[in-house]
Amino acid sequence: MSTALVLFRRDLRLADNPALSAACAGHDRVLPVFVHAPAEETPWQPGAAGLWWLHHALEALRVQLAAQGADLHVLAGNTLDRLRDVVRATGATAIYWNRRYEPAGIACDTALKAALREDGLQVHSHAGNLWHEPWALATDAGQPYRVFTPFWRKLRTRLPEAAPLPAARARDWLRLPGSLPTAALGLLPAIRWDAGLAAAWTPGEAGARELLDVFADDAVSDYAKGRDLPARHGTSRLSPHLHFGEITPAQIQRVLQDRAAGVDAKQRPDLEPYLRELGWREFAHHLLYHFPHTPEENFNPRFDAFHWAEADHALLERWQRGRTGIPLVDAGMRELWHTGWMHNRVR
Repeated sequence: MSTALVLFRRDLRLADNPALSAACAGHDRVLPVFVHAPAEETPWQPGAAGLWWLHHALEALRVQLAAQGADLHVLAGNTLDRLRDVVRATGATAIYWNRRYEPAGIACDTALKAALREDGLQVHSHAGNLWHEPWALATDAGQPYRVFTPFWRKLRTRLPEAAPLPAARARDWLRLPGSLPTAALGLLPAIRWDAGLAAAWTPGEAGARELLDVFADDAVSDYAKGRDLPARHGTSRLSPHLHFGEITPAQIQRVLQDRAAGVDAKQRPDLEPYLRELGWREFAHHLLYHFPHTPEENFNPRFDAFHWAEADHALLERWQRGRTGIPLVDAGMRELWHTGWMHNRVR
């Protein structure tokens, strides 16, 4: 009887999860694992709002797994050490995960894979959060793209046609003593300032699907214009769900295309403007992978000599607090403070 571990990170969903599906298909017993290791994300550790979301997303995933008689085995500390502990306790022979693409994540996963394979384990990493891997698209000269339009032109012809994977089910979900309650990770704020976030969002796979359904039924038909109007709910608001992997671009694409196909041709919404925005997300991952210095250095070195104004801390605080006196700017900053999100045109 073979046992596999599935390491969850930014893929907190059961459907269209290649790593989870592969583990369930290839092994008799499967244990879902999450290791809270924020130090390994340096210098991009999540902020307070991100930690709030993570808490509720983990809770939502645990509810989904509980419906199948399973649980998410939650741990904290060094990822390699915790996985080795679980391997010893379960006799697991294989570990599965979906890839990360940030520089720190790539470095961490490369070292993690090497160490686990040195231990004699099978380690399988999968493409689970993008339409295409960042290295899968190149110019005709074999170089990474630097400009969005030609990148999108190529990506647009390669969007997946196959249906996203259904929610995975193991033959036998393994449960293990010692899992931490989500609250033990200390992700929620000590001073509860998060009422606005709780009123605005429902983290988790079900919350992502609900938002997508609302968008597909209404706003997508007027997206090209509605996305430019901050006073309207003209955007999908799926960005945090995409960030935490509660939904995938392929799932969004399929739902929108299926809904559009069921509408009379004269009233069929134009999906291109929204799909193109998802393309910008892919392009950002493409640039980050090929040019990992760009979070700290200018992509175009001509801007190295750009003259910035001297810092005015009083003005900076007024802007941060939404007290500049410029109504649109202040409304956007207050929205950000209250909900953790700001309309893209106000950004």
